[in-house]
Amino acid sequence: DPAGLAGAAPAMPVPVPRCPGVRTKLPVLGWLPRYSGAWLQLDLVAGLTVGLTVVPQALAYAEVAGLPLQYGLYSSFMGCFVYCFLGTAKDVTLGPTAIMSLLVSSYAFHEPVYAVLLAFLSGCIQLAMGLLHLGFLLDFISSPVIKGFTSAASVTISFGQVKVQSASLLSPGAGRAAEAGDAVLGLACLAALAGLRAMKSRLPRAAPVAPLAARISHLIVWTSATARNALVVLFAGLVAYSFQAMGSQPLTLTGSIPQGLPTFRLPRFSMAAPNGTVPFQTMVEDMGVGLAVVPLMGLLETVAIAKAFGTAAPGPCTRGGALQGARGFANILGSFVSSYPITGSFGRTAVNAQSGVCTPAGGLVTGALVLLSLAYLTSLFYYIPKAALAAVIVSAVLPMFDAGIFRTLWRVKRLDLVPLCVTFLLCFWEVQYGIVAGMLVSGILLLYSIARPPVKVSEGDALLVQPGSSLHFPAIEHLRDTICSRALAASPPRSVILDCCHISSIDYTVVVGLAELLRELRKHGRSLAFCGLQDPVLQVLLAAELEGFQHFPSREEAGEGLGCPRCSPQAGVPQAAAKQGSGR
Repeated sequence: DPAGLAGAAPAMPVPVPRCPGVRTKLPVLGWLPRYSGAWLQLDLVAGLTVGLTVVPQALAYAEVAGLPLQYGLYSSFMGCFVYCFLGTAKDVTLGPTAIMSLLVSSYAFHEPVYAVLLAFLSGCIQLAMGLLHLGFLLDFISSPVIKGFTSAASVTISFGQVKVQSASLLSPGAGRAAEAGDAVLGLACLAALAGLRAMKSRLPRAAPVAPLAARISHLIVWTSATARNALVVLFAGLVAYSFQAMGSQPLTLTGSIPQGLPTFRLPRFSMAAPNGTVPFQTMVEDMGVGLAVVPLMGLLETVAIAKAFGTAAPGPCTRGGALQGARGFANILGSFVSSYPITGSFGRTAVNAQSGVCTPAGGLVTGALVLLSLAYLTSLFYYIPKAALAAVIVSAVLPMFDAGIFRTLWRVKRLDLVPLCVTFLLCFWEVQYGIVAGMLVSGILLLYSIARPPVKVSEGDALLVQPGSSLHFPAIEHLRDTICSRALAASPPRSVILDCCHISSIDYTVVVGLAELLRELRKHGRSLAFCGLQDPVLQVLLAAELEGFQHFPSREEAGEGLGCPRCSPQAGVPQAAAKQGSGR
């Protein structure tokens, strides 16, 4: 409880289930039987607080997606209800986000029919990934690629919100006064949001023993700072209404938003166009790579959030299980109420956690608040200035730009700057090109490290060679060239001890390469001895029945077996601990 008005939030109940398989498929059964009034109080506070955040953000993110504003609200409630029953992390909230809205803008072409169909297909793909345990595919999207994409998205979205005002202030015309008013209001809203954010970050926690008046004051300040989006939008709306009542309007307003709940129906699999009907196949072809990018990026956001915010509720919060199922069902069912693709929100999840939420039931309150807004409050949204929504967007996406990552990577590993910069720059051209190019560059760097593992070579009566990692087929030619260039170029040629203590697996191509290396050394009257072989590697080499294969438990014994008593290990080089038996 942020204000200290109640006790600490109790931990999520974890009862011992009679049917663990059922509870894994339906995580709500893990906490619902032990739900209490104390949890209800905290879930209500958290749900209302998140609801006050999600309503203005939903309107703003619909603008980013290039859709009518009501679609932001249509996308904000189904995920809350679905995650209450299928969610595994109590803090996570599903709904529209800046990243997902930018992707929808790129792949839905500002057409609601495309956006809703994209949600349906993305949900099907995410559900299939969960059933087939394909979540490991996310492991191939490296952190530099993610940072490059989110930073580019932050810049793109921010400039998209301010470019109109910037251009309008420099151009004459009858609407210049209104445009200047939008710019002034937008800057004022940005300043207010930044001030409230800073106030919240510096707000100390109220002590439970503090006077009641102090705790109530703390609660008021905390609530105002947490629900700052709603507060700023409300204030801007009152300003706009005041101008309207006085007969002048220097601000650009949101305008009419259809009132009422969306119709529950299947998404449309074709679209009427001026020159005919666009069939389903054509719509899928138009969305193209977006059918891969949107599900993967959405799932990646949710996984990252679930990892960042505490422990999961009963049931595994894994990439291959309940999390994909929750998001998949949320997008599929959301498409039935005209939702565009949704995912987990970092900002709203943080608000949920800071509000002391105990269970995913807080999402029911948030979803209900969105439904009430759609049913009764859309007429009031008419007076919300677009500049205030733009300020909400900019305030939300600016923290996504991580300027410090460039300095960190320069200090930690400069090579990782390559996929980061490639992704960052190409995302300004096309989002999909930036992500795919960044993944390709990261893949090339990964493959290079596999093909060129570090190899430590020590001189002595025999050449001591120690690969620094497992051997796979791209690396065997490099290892052979290294050994031959050092062992056979010496005068006289030397025998070789291959220390395999870091090698945990090999493949058939490596076995073939080692057989050729044995023949090459034997042709020059030299031998190759293995030491430190781990059991899986030893079994593979024994099964291959290599001619001249000999192995020893340690380097010293390998040196003695080769007749090189002075080829003892160099100082500081770790000894092989494995005891695999005598040489053959």
